[in-house]
Amino acid sequence: MSTLDIAIIGAGVAGLTLARVLQVHGIHSTIFELDTSVRSRDQGGTLDLHLESGQAALHAAGLFSKFQNYIRSEAQEHRTMDKHGVIHLHVKSEHNTVERPEIERGDLRQILVDSIEKGSIQWGIRVHEIKPSKENADKYTVVYNGGHEATFDLVVGADGAWSKVRPLLSSAQPVYSSLSFIELRITDKETRYPEVLEVIGRGGCMIVSDGKLMGAGSLADKSVRIYAGIPIEEDQFSETNTIFSKPEQGRRYLLDRYADWDDKFKALIRHCDDLIIPRPIYALPVPHVWESKSGLTLVGDAAHLMSPFSGAGANMAMWDGKELALAIADALKTGKPLMDAVADFEQRMYEMTRPMAELSASNLKLVASDATVPQIVEVMARAKSARKKQP
Repeated sequence: MSTLDIAIIGAGVAGLTLARVLQVHGIHSTIFELDTSVRSRDQGGTLDLHLESGQAALHAAGLFSKFQNYIRSEAQEHRTMDKHGVIHLHVKSEHNTVERPEIERGDLRQILVDSIEKGSIQWGIRVHEIKPSKENADKYTVVYNGGHEATFDLVVGADGAWSKVRPLLSSAQPVYSSLSFIELRITDKETRYPEVLEVIGRGGCMIVSDGKLMGAGSLADKSVRIYAGIPIEEDQFSETNTIFSKPEQGRRYLLDRYADWDDKFKALIRHCDDLIIPRPIYALPVPHVWESKSGLTLVGDAAHLMSPFSGAGANMAMWDGKELALAIADALKTGKPLMDAVADFEQRMYEMTRPMAELSASNLKLVASDATVPQIVEVMARAKSARKKQP
């Protein structure tokens, strides 16, 4: 193992991919994570891993074959509908599809965590501050858990939207998009609402009309995850959070917002569990760049938080982790200054992630507009075709 001291703040897919690929190249890192364990917090639904980013990262991590054991081929089926239930696009599941296979987020995190040597992940750590080292101007000190301190050659902010590392590099703050996802769940769907499969299919669906949307997907544990996307003003959060904390009020509020939608979609709200979670959609400005600084960098949402409307956030995060790890490994091998290696990585990251962040922003604007479903499907199909032609 190298003698380079690297701290990674956050054990999401960006930080875990970075740690794993570093480990493959004989480089140790320490991850500080607030979660108390890998499964202590729900990780959400499924995601598809793209060939050039998420899958490439798993190959670099030596984990692709293990990942294949968790692929959910049926989750690749997807329907796009309008509020009346008319299907405008139906992508069927293909067992041999390798371009964008689906995996549950919790399983992906577990694969990465299991691959990292014991002791590297410090669970249950609350990072209070990252500050310049008193002994070395090129290093930074992590202050955590009530005053403990450790100093590192490189501190990587993989700590998401509200990163504690980012303010040391950039003044940018996430901006609210005006759209919020309200997360709903139906556990044990086969008992509580067996008709749900007729609504969403074996994989998932997206329903869009009148500037609102609803996305739903089946999970391996026989539950359904639903995201109701509605505009909510930022100054209304206190009021709506109170409403969603009371299940019956929350259901009534959503049923009112979807009053003219087909009953089969409103049934997803009626049958949902009592846990209702509002998730406002934020994004960083595009482009988000900063002046390179010795001892610090950012990856994943900390660097380029975007809405979910390009389906690229987790994939870009994994790409970041892989590329930064390879840059560090190459610097140690060739003698290239670490700061130069990190700065070169940052430039490549800007170039790689900017198109996805721009696409995400434009797609959000589109679905939140009065555009018809055929118009939305056509625009997204053109964007997907353009991405395939990129090198």
